[in-house]
Amino acid sequence: MTRVVRLLLAYDGTGFHGWAAQRDPSIRTVEGELSAALERIVNERIELSVAGRTDAGVHARGQVTSFATSTSLAPERIRDAVNAMLGPELAVRRASDAPEGFDARFSATAREYRYVVATGEVADPFIARFVWHRPGALHVPSMRSAALALRGEHDFASFCRNPGRGRSTVRDLHRIAVRRDGELLAITFRANAFLHQMVRSLVGTLVMVGTGRLEPGAVQAILAARDRSAAPQIAPPNGLTLERVFYGRPRS
Repeated sequence: MTRVVRLLLAYDGTGFHGWAAQRDPSIRTVEGELSAALERIVNERIELSVAGRTDAGVHARGQVTSFATSTSLAPERIRDAVNAMLGPELAVRRASDAPEGFDARFSATAREYRYVVATGEVADPFIARFVWHRPGALHVPSMRSAALALRGEHDFASFCRNPGRGRSTVRDLHRIAVRRDGELLAITFRANAFLHQMVRSLVGTLVMVGTGRLEPGAVQAILAARDRSAAPQIAPPNGLTLERVFYGRPRS
């Protein structure tokens, strides 16, 4: 009898070439490492579905993946076995049996990412792998003003890379929050789905606004251009973390 197992994952993306498995087995990916571990544990081939295909160097605290299996192993045993093999770089925070028809990717209704910029003069070695160290103050009110133009349903073609021919670049950005805590500035994005490198491109643009090199009103023109070259810069991957995946109606 086949069942679907759901895993809540956290991982440090620094040593991975993104989520998606590569043809070259020497290239480490989250999917490649996790699939190999799970196949050893359940003793059968599996295929993972994932809520967010994170890029190289991007982290996760609330990634969700699921797979069908005929194993009778309890979810907790699967969790513990994976963590013994791959932790702490990659950890299963929770494992459970999913309801019939559940798919980590297609059942998701929203994803939430958080990007952290460190603005202090000196990089902190204890958080350096998880932030973009960019010395210099950023003007938060201007960034918040620019973010208002990005909320809602828009064509985000200017903020994505290689969407693929014929694929829609329209996304519904439910929420953007810009918060400063001392020398750390966090930008949170929640949307029904994200395009390739969309969050990092949005962050790069908002940071340009925060420096004063770009007016808040310019963001509307960048959106309207629907041209990747219109966005000024892309933020590095290490400041980005997939925080949560929502199933059902997202909480505000």
